Amino acid sequence: MKKNLFMKIGLLLVLVGILFQVDNSLLRIAMVLGIVAVVISLFKRAPETPADLPQLTAKKLSHYQEEGLQKEDIEFFRETMAQTKLAILHLEKNINGSAKLKAIDLRHQTVKASKSIFQQIVKDPQKLHIANHFLYTHLPNLVGLTDKFLEISSRPIKDKETYESLAETTQIIEQVAQLILKDYQFLVSDDLDDLDVEISIAKQSLEKNSSEKK
Repeated sequence: MKKNLFMKIGLLLVLVGILFQVDNSLLRIAMVLGIVAVVISLFKRAPETPADLPQLTAKKLSHYQEEGLQKEDIEFFRETMAQTKLAILHLEKNINGSAKLKAIDLRHQTVKASKSIFQQIVKDPQKLHIANHFLYTHLPNLVGLTDKFLEISSRPIKDKETYESLAETTQIIEQVAQLILKDYQFLVSDDLDDLDVEISIAKQSLEKNSSEKK
């Protein structure tokens, strides 16, 4: 960082030195404009870029390809899951910042359900579209609502309208937390059905072996 700054300053000093040795007024004006352009380009802040995604390992790439994802699908999937992870961490931080929010989370296992949904999608990327309500509506809404709740709660002076707003926000947070729990139950319903089938087959096998021994 410092090395780049010294190089920029050195370049400017060279340009200024050349400028003062030029006698032609028009050429001098042109050089002044050129130096201004150089200054702007050298010291202009680079546009902010989103945080880098985690490194795509060969194992993960193989997993995505086995699940039928193409290159564009993989990029979209990884970006979506990175944003979802940040949202879940944000939600968890908000919930830990309020006893009332912790109580709601305890009743509905909101953070746990959210993390489980995340893990289910990572395990099976084809479930991304099944969890669209969670990813694009319920989770973002809950993050925004908990942000609002904490902002209102932090106000040093609260009037009747403030308490009414808190009560309304709390009620909506509770409802969205219930929806996220349903999102989780819906997402794993097929797995639970498969588990029931496996248990049933296992029971039949045990009963058959037991009867054969008799």
